[in-house]
Amino acid sequence: MEEQKKSGFAALVGRPNVGKSTLMNRLIGQKIAITSNKPQTTRNRIQTVYTCEKGQIVFLDTPGIHKAKNKLGEYMVNVAERTLKEVDVILWLVEPTSYIGAGEKHIAEQLAHIHTPVILVINKIDKVKKDELLAYIDAYRRLLDFAEIVPVSALKGMNEDVLLDQIFKYLPYGPMFYDEDTVTDQPMRAIVAELIREKALKLLDEEIPHGIAVSVDVMKQRPGQGLWDIEATIVCERDSHKGIIIGKGGAMLKKIGSAARYEIEKMLEARVNLKLWVKVKKDWRDSDFLIKNFGYDKKEV
Repeated sequence: MEEQKKSGFAALVGRPNVGKSTLMNRLIGQKIAITSNKPQTTRNRIQTVYTCEKGQIVFLDTPGIHKAKNKLGEYMVNVAERTLKEVDVILWLVEPTSYIGAGEKHIAEQLAHIHTPVILVINKIDKVKKDELLAYIDAYRRLLDFAEIVPVSALKGMNEDVLLDQIFKYLPYGPMFYDEDTVTDQPMRAIVAELIREKALKLLDEEIPHGIAVSVDVMKQRPGQGLWDIEATIVCERDSHKGIIIGKGGAMLKKIGSAARYEIEKMLEARVNLKLWVKVKKDWRDSDFLIKNFGYDKKEV
């Protein structure tokens, strides 16, 4: 008789910039969510799939829970908080520290009202001494009644097998939601747009990244050539930002395009002809229409 398999949903939550997307990419084994040292990188709820002999975990990488400052911020928080009620287990990612700030307390308050089991995942343990870890665990333990506490390093891949075992522990037995070859529900265009945005986030000045979006206008493969033609627009909020994104003689835009093309070619396993444009749409982050237009889930806005 065939062994019964488990399958279910696991949400990753946490303050912006604690490593949720890095952890998800590590567990899945390939890059789906963009990573950056700038906060609020993930804007949509990205669904990825991990399949093994035990069964299947569908990961939902939510935007970071934070105090919203505009319509885009409200949208991101709504996505994150709604997700918590729809999953089998929650992974709360935190950094190793004994100081619990207002951001973490805000998340603990959200989780306290939900009956879903919460696994506390202390990330970035490669940066701390082992004997300090117990104090950090103790500090967080007072916040909430956790189902499990697992220290990991998403960057170095430490303890990922332990974490996967703990997740499966809380999943129900049942059929798979996706084929074993599926790794994400994101359309290819959305991933391409996010890869371009990632490179812009990494290369641009501090004040610009939150105010940019990327739309892929053209994405088609040339018949019989294995070459993709992709045209995309980087949208910013101010004329002064447009100049910075383009750079002197187009140097910055060229740099963003070159870095993005490398990642896109790796993903598509084909050559890519990438053309980037820059447009100004003032206050797009406060426009429901424009937020929807740039590919954010219409149900969440």
